[in-house]
Amino acid sequence: MSLVFTSCSKNYNVTKIEGKQINISDKAASNQDIENYIAPFRKNIEKDLDSVLAYAPETLDKSKGEWQTTIGDFLANLTLQKANVVFLKREKKNIDICLLNDGGIRAILPKGNVTTRTAFEIMPFENTAIVIALKGEQIEEIANHIVTVKKPHPIAGLTFTIDKDNKVKNIKVKNEVLQLNRIYYVVTSDYLSNGGDNMDFFKKGVQSFDLNYKLRNILIDYLKDIDTIAVPSEIKIAKEN
Repeated sequence: MSLVFTSCSKNYNVTKIEGKQINISDKAASNQDIENYIAPFRKNIEKDLDSVLAYAPETLDKSKGEWQTTIGDFLANLTLQKANVVFLKREKKNIDICLLNDGGIRAILPKGNVTTRTAFEIMPFENTAIVIALKGEQIEEIANHIVTVKKPHPIAGLTFTIDKDNKVKNIKVKNEVLQLNRIYYVVTSDYLSNGGDNMDFFKKGVQSFDLNYKLRNILIDYLKDIDTIAVPSEIKIAKEN
């Protein structure tokens, strides 16, 4: 014996969608059992965030400095240093330059004990470090871009002079004169590597390497390795009078 099922084909269209808000009762919201369950996790997180990593002899911020800031130089220097360890191990090459963006720095680094919480406040985003291989022509574009936007974007490994006519000259990478046809390796954030903040020169990269290393974690790891922060004083961008 066999059974045969048949049906009529019909087309159905959505004509109306209804919804309503269901509030959590005050009783559920104040349930002591929930609070007791969450409390140990909150306590451990707060303990981790308040753990002291290093000491800052003075406050580093981005409010002072036309072309450079202490916190910008600090972040660019350490990012270049820590990212290079990973890049050299993986690719057997060295990173030449670090370029970050001023807008990505969201808080000061206050004088005194520096905690994990401080690192999260400075870099609250989940950006990762990306290394882009750029020709010297694009390095020249970087210098010109900084002068054009007039923002103290954090840089390391790159120096140049702004002349009286507001033109860029004397561009050097790690104290060597820029070569336009040479390939340079620039570490930046994944956001900037995609042309964020109008940094379209990164789109001209000939190769890219994702380090799978969050910029915030780079900062935390660096702070764990030191005792006292050395306040940067290097002149990277000179302005002629």
